Amino acid sequence: MRDGSLNLDDFDDLIERPHSGIRRDAEERRLRTGLPPGALGRLDELGEWLAAAQAQVPVKPVRSPRMVLFAGDHGVAGLGVSARPAGTAHTLVRATLDGHSPAAILAREFGVPLRVVDMSVDCPAGELPAEVTRHRVRRSSGRLDTEDSLTADETEQAFRAGMAVADEEADGGTDLIVLGDLSVGGTTAAGTLIAALCGTDASVVTGRGGGGIDDLVWMRKCAAIRDGLRRARPAQGDQLRLLAAVAGADLTALTGFLLQCAVRRTPVILDGVVSAACALVAQRVAFRAPDWWLAGQSTGEPAQAKALDRMALEPLADHHVSAGEGTGALLALPLVRAAAELAAELPEVTEPDPADDTDPDATGTGTGTSDTPSALDAT
Repeated sequence: MRDGSLNLDDFDDLIERPHSGIRRDAEERRLRTGLPPGALGRLDELGEWLAAAQAQVPVKPVRSPRMVLFAGDHGVAGLGVSARPAGTAHTLVRATLDGHSPAAILAREFGVPLRVVDMSVDCPAGELPAEVTRHRVRRSSGRLDTEDSLTADETEQAFRAGMAVADEEADGGTDLIVLGDLSVGGTTAAGTLIAALCGTDASVVTGRGGGGIDDLVWMRKCAAIRDGLRRARPAQGDQLRLLAAVAGADLTALTGFLLQCAVRRTPVILDGVVSAACALVAQRVAFRAPDWWLAGQSTGEPAQAKALDRMALEPLADHHVSAGEGTGALLALPLVRAAAELAAELPEVTEPDPADDTDPDATGTGTGTSDTPSALDAT
């Protein structure tokens, strides 16, 4: 950013689309493998997308993926809008670090290193490892229905933290990010962001969240998003102001992370409604940024469907995994890796040279006569 200041307009200049010429080269190479067009379905599309992101043909296999989870509590959870009690994101973080969560188990099975970034978990920092808490902005975020979730300074701090994590991953050689969140109340903040940016009502974007909430909790969540929208809509022309109003520290960091990943040409697999909401905010900042992201799966959340449709991102799978924590994005990783392996390893078929297609009699291998000496002449 210029002069050390955070100017979101800079992202529009810094982010370029994956190389379209390379993508055409990858498509032409695929045609030369001899497999019928469409035989590999979306694997062809994924291989070409990766080639364009890497700016090379044939594509390199995905060797160094990384799972990154941003963690935080949201004050709005105190209204009873979540299946989990308010202020319990630390239990999600601890289960993940201990290897007991669904995402941690799958990451271990797939051989994917996992990183947790605490932005606003509501517990003493000393209860979690220092490498997890070093970017923390505050304990929990403000109640989005009645107050800003962050101050202006906290918003910039969280946004920059997300950018810094993206730079650390790119500098460390990560070639693909699997993105997720560990939050309590995060889907309420995500629904508010998506409703504001898509110009729709709270009831249209209010889903059941990762815990499968009942009707009473759904109504409380819908009311919280409705009240949050009153505060979010006046701010939607200024994305930092919008994030300060309703996003919280974890979603703000996620937004900065996504934009900086696009700057650094690092592909990202999105998970559920939270990462989709942050991606939608990031698209408002830089319209080319979504070209660097894949939607891992459809969760069934109406807000996620609206956000992905607005960004023209088609989910890779329709598992309806609503557990969050990056689980759905992680399930898409084997598909992406398979596409990369096929695009890298499928051999090209060499067409016969027409000049070699001669009359066999002319070479003395047919039934006619020839002046060419043979082994029989030597006897």
